[in-house]
Amino acid sequence: MTAIADPPRAKKGVQTVLGGLPQVNLLPPEVRAARGLRNLKRWLAMALVLVLVLCIAVFALAKLAKVGADDELAKAQADTRRLQTEQQKYAEVPVVLGALQNATTARALGMATDVSWASYYAAITAVLPPDVSIDSFVVTSLGTGAAAGGGAAANPLQPASVGQIQFTGRSTTVPNTAAWLDALNAVPGFADAWASSANITQSQNKTTYYNVSVSVQLTSAAYTHRFDATKKVG
Repeated sequence: MTAIADPPRAKKGVQTVLGGLPQVNLLPPEVRAARGLRNLKRWLAMALVLVLVLCIAVFALAKLAKVGADDELAKAQADTRRLQTEQQKYAEVPVVLGALQNATTARALGMATDVSWASYYAAITAVLPPDVSIDSFVVTSLGTGAAAGGGAAANPLQPASVGQIQFTGRSTTVPNTAAWLDALNAVPGFADAWASSANITQSQNKTTYYNVSVSVQLTSAAYTHRFDATKKVG
């Protein structure tokens, strides 16, 4: 009887490859470790190079951004200098506008009691009765009286006003005083017309006539307001 021998055992360190040629790695572990270290160093070097490239790219972008910011700053500074130069050209404008505003305010304050006296004298002569002429014409209690709150009335029955006109009329006949006073009161800005006396007077040529003293109160409606500051200057 023939004995079957056991298959030979693979020796330690010998690899058996099925379907190919048998290969044996005879390199010591130190050599394999050195090769692995070299590969690791190679990958680390590539990573370092990549990081360096990224840093250079970021630096270049930051440099470009700084150049752009410097250009914008230089342009803004140039615009500022140009505007400051333009501002110096018009430095006197606010001063002139302020002086103009002060002058306008002063004029409005000083002319707050402005009255068109020519118009009111024409209105008084227009309502004179027939054959009546004016001998005297006096304006009182205007300005200071108006600023203080009104002028004094001609008699206790009349309210205070902003001014008063007193005039004397000469007539060869007795005038219709009531109609005359009504006509005066109808003039805008006039109120409380009053005839205080009607005296018979004889002139040097022996002509007899009547002297009629009339007073009329001036209301605030007589102010023209033509110098009022309607809008702010500037």
